[in-house]
Amino acid sequence: MAAMREADAVDFAALRDLEQSASVAALGHIFPPDRYPYPADRVLARWRLVLDDSAVTVLVEECSGELLGLAAYDDRWLQHLAVHPDRWRGGLGTGLQAASLAAMAERGARTAHLWVLADNHGARRFYEHTGWRLAADEREAEYPPHPPVVSYARDLGDFRREPRDDRDGRAGSAAAPTDSLE
Repeated sequence: MAAMREADAVDFAALRDLEQSASVAALGHIFPPDRYPYPADRVLARWRLVLDDSAVTVLVEECSGELLGLAAYDDRWLQHLAVHPDRWRGGLGTGLQAASLAAMAERGARTAHLWVLADNHGARRFYEHTGWRLAADEREAEYPPHPPVVSYARDLGDFRREPRDDRDGRAGSAAAPTDSLE
């Protein structure tokens, strides 16, 4: 059975491997592997930095020691979200996203932000289905051939905790969307 947990320093290579599996499967039309081999060393170095950054939380979904999905976020940005291709459309991405957004809301964020490749149509459909809206910002991707990356924003109102009920002192719980395109 899969379980969600926070990643730790020993996970950096597994995070890279998971991201590589998802990226190669989803982004070959943007980064043809014969022309743009996956930058495994650069991505591994980036995961080491991410795991060392105290402002970033990395969640992983794991089953029998194998990472199936990941989400990295800080107070305002969903920085990474990936699910192993064998597990696409099974709800893992939705669960990781919901946990990340709920944590952002709990930290006081009203809006979450992310960047996604403009031609990553599957990811864009997923984000739009789960409440994200295209924002006005655009930039070039870090890796060659430097395709355009677009920004999305999402209101976190449905993830914020309900105010305490003064009659009994209980707090409400964070709501999470249940729809999934995964």
